[in-house]
Amino acid sequence: MRILLLGLVAIMVPKVGWAQTEATDTPAKQATAVRVAGDLIQLDGRLDEESWTTAPALTDFVQKEPVEGAPPTDRMEVRFVYDDDALYIGARMFSQSRSAVQAPLSRRDDVQQAEYVLVSFDSFLDRRTAYTFGVTASGVRLDHFHPEDDENRQDQEFDPVWEARTEISDHGWTAELWIPFSQLRFNNQSEQVWGLNVQRWIPSRNEEVYWVLIPRTVQGWASRFGDLRGIRDVPPTRRVELLPYAGSSARVTGDRSRSNPFDTGANLSGRAGADLRMGLGPNLTLEATVNPDFGQVEADPAEVNLSAFETFFGERRPFFVEGSRLLNSQVVANYYYSRRIGAPPTAPVHGDFIDYPRESTILGAAKLSGRLASGTSLGFLGAVTGEEFAHVANQTAPDLTVRSRVSPRTVWGVARVQQEFGPATSTAGVMVTAIHRDLDESDPLALRLTRNAFTVSGDSVLRFKEGEYEVRLQGGASYADGNPEAILRLQRSPVRYLQRPDADYVTLDPNRRRLIGGKGGAEVERTSGRHWLWSSRLDLESPEFEVNDIGRLSRADGIQSSNNLRYRETQPGRVFRSYSVGLNNRAEWNYGGDRQIGEYGLNGSATWLNFWSTRVSLNLERRTQDLALTRGGPSMQEPKGWQVNASVGNNSASRNRWNANIAYGRDEDGGLEFDTGVSLSIRPQSRWELTVGPSYERSLDTQQYVTERDRTGPETFGRRYVFAHIDRSTIVMQTRLNYTFKPDLTLDVYAEPFAASGDFFNHGELAVPRTRSVRRYGTDGTTADLLADGTLRVTDGPDSFDLANRDFNVVSFRSNVVLRWEWQPGSTIFVVWQQDRFERTLTDARVTGRDLFGSLTSPGVNSFLIKASFWLPLG
Repeated sequence: MRILLLGLVAIMVPKVGWAQTEATDTPAKQATAVRVAGDLIQLDGRLDEESWTTAPALTDFVQKEPVEGAPPTDRMEVRFVYDDDALYIGARMFSQSRSAVQAPLSRRDDVQQAEYVLVSFDSFLDRRTAYTFGVTASGVRLDHFHPEDDENRQDQEFDPVWEARTEISDHGWTAELWIPFSQLRFNNQSEQVWGLNVQRWIPSRNEEVYWVLIPRTVQGWASRFGDLRGIRDVPPTRRVELLPYAGSSARVTGDRSRSNPFDTGANLSGRAGADLRMGLGPNLTLEATVNPDFGQVEADPAEVNLSAFETFFGERRPFFVEGSRLLNSQVVANYYYSRRIGAPPTAPVHGDFIDYPRESTILGAAKLSGRLASGTSLGFLGAVTGEEFAHVANQTAPDLTVRSRVSPRTVWGVARVQQEFGPATSTAGVMVTAIHRDLDESDPLALRLTRNAFTVSGDSVLRFKEGEYEVRLQGGASYADGNPEAILRLQRSPVRYLQRPDADYVTLDPNRRRLIGGKGGAEVERTSGRHWLWSSRLDLESPEFEVNDIGRLSRADGIQSSNNLRYRETQPGRVFRSYSVGLNNRAEWNYGGDRQIGEYGLNGSATWLNFWSTRVSLNLERRTQDLALTRGGPSMQEPKGWQVNASVGNNSASRNRWNANIAYGRDEDGGLEFDTGVSLSIRPQSRWELTVGPSYERSLDTQQYVTERDRTGPETFGRRYVFAHIDRSTIVMQTRLNYTFKPDLTLDVYAEPFAASGDFFNHGELAVPRTRSVRRYGTDGTTADLLADGTLRVTDGPDSFDLANRDFNVVSFRSNVVLRWEWQPGSTIFVVWQQDRFERTLTDARVTGRDLFGSLTSPGVNSFLIKASFWLPLG
């Protein structure tokens, strides 16, 4: 811990004496915005107002693709004007004919096949971050945020309130964008100087055009922008916005029990809440929420998780998405996982009928975020969730319900401060998280949940030679306390398994009341260059490191290294437009010195002259130890193996797109991995898009954990760790159908029929710790009798035990039908129909296409939702 804290201090204090190459002295390109009187511009996409003629036009554009540095095939003009409230952008994109403009309709931000124009602003002039606004020729808006100096690093959840209109003519198309100053963050100065870049994408020719070219061999973005000048004396706005919402839903269960007091058949419910956003000066934003919106129209994807580890899903709640980049480090992002706040309780209850809360109620939350003129970025978040209760009834007395407390009142906190420094815009940051649950010693929930948990961490990104080289450093510590039973659960969890009987470097202490751990790491990378790119990384996590109260962590106890070397060619040749070949390796040891990962890879990718793409890789895995295979027992060896992957796809800008992939692998014990799939996207008309993605996977795992039993004898520490071979097959067909009535009114259909099967056979038990040796039942003096119900009865001398039939055939069908209408800027109505069907049977029969489509008639739940949100600018 002392070493970690000293390292943390070192990370936080920039070495001002370190040499960094100064930014290039080449003068930046200049653009000028002109002030106009308010209400002179009508947002219709025509650019016919006289005000546009007063602004100088940007015309000096250059290709990035397909011929880097060449002039554009068709010229374009972009102008900027502004009034007291907003910035207006007028763009004229010339084309050879109306038919040459590719302009399919789609949902916001889904614009790959359409011609579009993008305008990016570095409004803080920090040469690191940028806001991007754009519109397609058909009027579909797109926007995102660049949290760092990387064109490919984008925050797609950035959804400000703004408008755009377009018009297509015989000579090309025109666009008008209206961006309120209240939706941007900038320094409080009389004259604004912003970084600026403009991009045009022409999919019919695979042509990318830029005002400021970012070479193919360079990783950069805002650091190379030109300047936008002329915006003066913009009056400060109060930036006060209220976003209330209201919704109602019905959850229709087709196979409900009429004696269930918690299921009325329709299960009507309602919900309301509000978000408040208020600017504190031009740089900071204070947000508060009451009952934040959980009514998302896109549910988490279906999964069958047979491992011991948790699956993490992305955040969709607007309050937690906005400004989230300021609450997490770009070096390591597992200290804060926003979906912990308001997540469903986990305490178990038992009964015939259970009404269990689907989420924890957020009584209130507030967040302060922004960036100061000094280059300091701030992010603070606090939230309080209330107590939650489950209601339980039994078949014998359905009218008698019992209330059981399943979650305590909880206080959550996250704080992060990041400072920029140096000519290459290096950064250093400090982050703290905290959680407190309202528990006392006698509370039954105190046997499961920690009372307090804290983390402190620091990170730094040191950039050299205009960002060509980066050094990333990170370190942190974690603390959790509570009743001994709660801390024991942490020690025994799949994250660390401290109870392992063969681990001599960790100790399971049932009387421990706190858990303290740490982590650290360093990485050096060449991020840009003509041909050669490389990186090398080392990470350490102590066995006691724990962040899952407010963060996310699958496994601790690791010392991991990774190295990558890649050669690339970005200039088109006689065969390829571009190609790359790479070598990589990844290794990990636990703190006891056992190798947990040993992987080596060779990969290659190429883009052909017709813009088709091909990727091939070969991965080799050496024998390793896995401390998690026995789920808390002794370490077990994994076999060496190999895998080959290949994929090919046509031009991603084509009207009809396809991609096919295949993977095949084996290991030395007879294990098998086979995976293949196809994705096909077609547009029968400009308003329609259909995407179908069938896939098939088959695997044969020779080390599938089954259960644990007592055993006489010291060979495996007095326990039997039972394993089996499992032959698994999975068929999935993801289907999406999108219809766009107009850019702000869309109908989206998502359907996922799913079928999976598993056949358990060849049962046995680990014979010798730290090996792959398995004593198969039915041999070596044991008997294995299969009973009529599929149970396997095992006899070993005086011991006899049963293994339940675990074969399975699972089918599910999940679908969403969503009508989305942004009826006025920032205000949206959703009408949703969701299906969730599921059925499981005990059989070893392998799934077929009949099972896949049979999932559509499986028993399940239909949900109907209506939600309306209202954007109210108050100042």
